[in-house]
Amino acid sequence: MASRLLLAVLLASSAWVAASAGAGDEVMVPRPAAAALTFGEGYTQLFGDSNLRLHGDGKRVHISLDERTGSGFASQGAYLHGLFSASIKLPSDYAAGVVVAFYMSNGDVYEKTHDELDFEFLGNVKGKEWRVQTNVYGDGSTAVGREERYGLWFDPTQDFHRYAILWTNRTIVFYVDGTPIREVVRSEAMGAQFPSKPMSLYATIWDGSSWATSGGRYKVDYNISYPSFAVPAPHNATPTPRRIERFVNRLPRKATEYDQTKATPS
Repeated sequence: MASRLLLAVLLASSAWVAASAGAGDEVMVPRPAAAALTFGEGYTQLFGDSNLRLHGDGKRVHISLDERTGSGFASQGAYLHGLFSASIKLPSDYAAGVVVAFYMSNGDVYEKTHDELDFEFLGNVKGKEWRVQTNVYGDGSTAVGREERYGLWFDPTQDFHRYAILWTNRTIVFYVDGTPIREVVRSEAMGAQFPSKPMSLYATIWDGSSWATSGGRYKVDYNISYPSFAVPAPHNATPTPRRIERFVNRLPRKATEYDQTKATPS
């Protein structure tokens, strides 16, 4: 049986965030005071060959996963601090082994001392919830801020939800629909382990069958047809300290399912 593609639709634009989960189902949210960018103006394909396709005069991008390869792209520029967000709707059918990542990194420049801030979405079998995982790495170290895994308080397959990374010189906050789910505050003890070097923005889809679902028990099934499900686009703006404080004060304490920073080494 011929394999089918797992699709993600992305908008390469600094002015709009578009979200498409299927034919005719698209949401656009305007961002003020920003000029639209085409894919060629703001982004570069990393891998995937024909699994990355441009649409809408280069303002929308489809990335997909098949049995040959995943796909992904990166911003042409690097950023030092800001607010970076993506509107995402995940599929409700079988998606075990699939990993969608929306993240910041400078690993291409600092191979041994790279910084990284991740949102990773881990697929599951039909009828089971997706998991969201955040990661924080600074100066190549995993001693501070390793992954935390969450069970969301809503069904992420029923509507679009905004996932964002706030990065300043003193704090990192991951939040969903304006509600923070994780905070990392800079301290003197962290030193260079707090991400402090410019990073580029990435969006990728790939096969994580070896670990993503139940520790690798369930694999990607390339004979299943999947709907389009994810639409990240970069948004770079720094909220005021008062807004940051308001977000942090609303940080929920019951969402964390697994915290690698507190886990006992095996």
